[in-house]
Amino acid sequence: MTKTTRVHKSFWSLALVTSLLLSLFSPAAAAAADPTLSASAASKTKMQAYVEDMQPGWNLGNTLDATGADETSWGNPRVTKKLIQQIAAQGYKSIRIPVTWEQHMGAAPDYTIDKAYLDRVEEVVGWALDAKLYVMINVHHDSWLWVSSMEPKHDEVLARYNAAWTQIADRFKDKSAKLMFESINEPRFSEGGTTDETKMTEMLKELNTSFHTIVRSSGGQNDSRPLVLPGVETSPTQERINELYKTITELNDPNLIATVHYYGFWPFSVNIAGYTTFEKDTKNDIIQTFDNVYNTFVAKGIPVIVGEYGLLGFDKNTGVIEQGEKLKFFEFLTYYLKEKKITTMLWDNGQHFNRTTYKWSDPELFNVMKAGLKSRSSNAASDLIYLKKGAAPQDTAVLLNLNGNKLTSLSVNDKKLNKGKDYSLNGETLTLKASLLKKLTAANKYGVNAVITAKFNKGASWNFNVILSDTATLSSAQGTTEAFTIPAVFNGNQLATMEAVYAAGGNAGPQDWTSYKEFGNTFAPAYDTGGIKLLPDFFRDVKDGEVKLTFHFWNGDKIQYKIVKNGTSVVGIAL
Repeated sequence: MTKTTRVHKSFWSLALVTSLLLSLFSPAAAAAADPTLSASAASKTKMQAYVEDMQPGWNLGNTLDATGADETSWGNPRVTKKLIQQIAAQGYKSIRIPVTWEQHMGAAPDYTIDKAYLDRVEEVVGWALDAKLYVMINVHHDSWLWVSSMEPKHDEVLARYNAAWTQIADRFKDKSAKLMFESINEPRFSEGGTTDETKMTEMLKELNTSFHTIVRSSGGQNDSRPLVLPGVETSPTQERINELYKTITELNDPNLIATVHYYGFWPFSVNIAGYTTFEKDTKNDIIQTFDNVYNTFVAKGIPVIVGEYGLLGFDKNTGVIEQGEKLKFFEFLTYYLKEKKITTMLWDNGQHFNRTTYKWSDPELFNVMKAGLKSRSSNAASDLIYLKKGAAPQDTAVLLNLNGNKLTSLSVNDKKLNKGKDYSLNGETLTLKASLLKKLTAANKYGVNAVITAKFNKGASWNFNVILSDTATLSSAQGTTEAFTIPAVFNGNQLATMEAVYAAGGNAGPQDWTSYKEFGNTFAPAYDTGGIKLLPDFFRDVKDGEVKLTFHFWNGDKIQYKIVKNGTSVVGIAL
């Protein structure tokens, strides 16, 4: 993942192979060689045990992988020992520490890594090992900064890559076996002009095998250290994981781990094409993707780590995906990967766990992910209960997704509601009584008037937001393609998506295969200042003339609006 977003074959002797097998598959030998390994990992006889013991994992993103002068150049504070300890205290068992080496490497032919930087990486790795975490380090944004140019600069890139891993392997060769090396992050080669998939696959295989040879011959614990290998772009597509499987099997090393990254079904993950909810296509993408990963690797004895996961829309704002729909995605993903015995490492570039206050920006999300390691959580068709301001509340039915659990209570501000009087439950249909909703909205204010918390016998709680709203009002405006905002009075409404079509016919704006535009990239609500921003990325692909906009709101309202673009000038007309 980026800041805004993502050599020769080894010929081992029989003695070395035998030694590796014994070191891995003998529980007594494993425990004796490395007492920091947990009892569960030491008692199991396969590399799968090691990976399962890493669950769950967390990424120290946008820090040591930053491409600026130091680890703070992308806006995160300097890493402290306390931060690492806090991650362990949250229940995480492993940490991925992405590292970009490019700006800290000297010139050819030695490509010497700055000692101070190696010392710093070692310091952070040491803190993580001291916190009893499994640790992964890698070659991160170097993948697109210079490794991507491997086709036109083959010898130079290979020499630099080999020099990097020779130095990294030597520095860390005596560290605990709980430290693993990942060969490279999201290798793609496109920055160097490569477009041929076969060529990309060949170059990555050369890098992965060279990495393997260098580490295995570097001494210390590196002869059996777990090594993590990606396919092209660290993608979970079947074609690419097939090629990764070939590489791993050809290396014939029991201490190899496959890795993929997953950011969800793309239309849902960025909120485009009308995919505003966690529906069947998004769910089926999880199922199909990880059935394929499981069948390709895990079922054949090769463990898998999802080295990064999340939603792509988070790069813009964690509010790009509506809260309840976001929670349902992570609940099912966590559950399904647990079923497939695949370990996950949350991508966090600072937007999830605050690195100075040590608080979660979204405690609901954290609770759902944490609970998913033990059991499924329940949720509902929506977490939004909209009532029209000024109208008498009616009994409101909400469909629950119990996921095998039982509803144990409903409460507001920790005060339990009365079953029969305040609500009823028939199967998975929860009905909130009109009398309750009237009481909860007595303040008669726009927006969230109350939060009803549903608790279940297993899993995380689920919150229903009781909202009073009315139709939003939009006003006419003038601006430019670089700065255009539609004045809006939201009246308790929340924007779900926007459509854009030309008055003369055809979809307007980027991704013109759909009329529904990408949330946060082409438009964004500004609730605090009262407006809907049409962003420069939207106008870059809009032709001059009249464009009809339809704004969809979560309470079901659809509001029409018109803009007229002429060069860089934009006029908005309320309808």
